[in-house]
Amino acid sequence: MNETVLAKNIGALRKHLGMSQEQFAAAVGSAQANVSKWEAKNIVPGPGPLSKMAELARSTISQLMEEPWRPTARPGPLPDQQPTRSIGAGDTAAVMRMDLSYALGPGTNIDDDYIEGEPVQLDVSFLRRLTPSPPDMLRIVNGVGDSMVPTIHDSEELILDLAQRRLNLQDRIWAISLFDVGAVKRLQAIGPGRVLVISDNPDVPNREVGAEDIVIVGRVVGSIKRH
Repeated sequence: MNETVLAKNIGALRKHLGMSQEQFAAAVGSAQANVSKWEAKNIVPGPGPLSKMAELARSTISQLMEEPWRPTARPGPLPDQQPTRSIGAGDTAAVMRMDLSYALGPGTNIDDDYIEGEPVQLDVSFLRRLTPSPPDMLRIVNGVGDSMVPTIHDSEELILDLAQRRLNLQDRIWAISLFDVGAVKRLQAIGPGRVLVISDNPDVPNREVGAEDIVIVGRVVGSIKRH
């Protein structure tokens, strides 16, 4: 392994994606401090972050570790997802809308209510501002209820990133299954094996649960408001 090449490739990939070190860390499932050390050749990324970097680079782990990386195209859909052209001459990509309402109150049963819906064409540059994950890892769902007001309002369409399923960032909003019931909540790790499930609405009490009681479906990276 050529550590100098790897460090340069990580920096080049991050800049190509237009990300800060903090944003890049979130995209590959690590911490900002680690990104700084990777680019300075102080430490080498583990298999998990390396695998995610290779995916983002449209490359292989071996190539990132041994060969100078050069972007072959700007970030966008994976090769099997051919973009179309929007009216404004921007690339668009299909994101699946799921016929599922993630409760912002008591909950919705994921197993019973999960139905794939129709694809929706969204602007690629808009999606890239939300997440580096490819469009096939994104889903559009409805939010129902008022427990996340004023952050999220009833019946807003939420954009989920299914590639982000590990609680590695505090104070983010996640689509979860809590005791087998679906919900959208803010999560904070508060101790070994303990998670605080937070409702932004001050009238709805927060709840402390065991980490084993939560399954993260994806992170809420954006929303589509109705006017």
